[in-house]
Amino acid sequence: MTKTPNKIELTLEKFIFSSRWLLVPFFLGLIVGMAVLLIKFVKEMVLLIQGVLGFIEHDTVISILTLVDTALIAVLLLIIVFSAYENFVSKLSIGDHEDQPAWMGKVGFSDLKMKLIGAIVAISAVELLKAFLVSTTLTSEQLKWKITIHLTFVVSGLLFALADWISEQRK
Repeated sequence: MTKTPNKIELTLEKFIFSSRWLLVPFFLGLIVGMAVLLIKFVKEMVLLIQGVLGFIEHDTVISILTLVDTALIAVLLLIIVFSAYENFVSKLSIGDHEDQPAWMGKVGFSDLKMKLIGAIVAISAVELLKAFLVSTTLTSEQLKWKITIHLTFVVSGLLFALADWISEQRK
């Protein structure tokens, strides 16, 4: 015999379900963060152009790696906003827009974790490469910590992937 929920229980469940909308300001904040990254990107691009033209002394490779790093972080934020909004708040109602990313609407929580850890490992790798290129300004202790942190991200990613694989095998 199944129990029919009472009015208080139904009201509480509707309230709990509606609480997902509290996530929206977080996503809007991440979009503002992307705008801030765009400003950083443009500033770095201006410095790169000035360096290439010889107006200022500037390390081209480090500047380009900074641009790549900034772009990766922006993409990471976009993936979080799209996927988390669709998974936890509401489906985006954009119809069959021609510019809709192919993965949109198909990224589940497990996929989101893997995309996030992949992006974090890539960002960490770029930061580590930048550190090696300017290693004259860093102590060996600082470089060791950067390598340790990067390897921690890599191992974490592998463990997430292993956990997801084990979970899938059980199904």
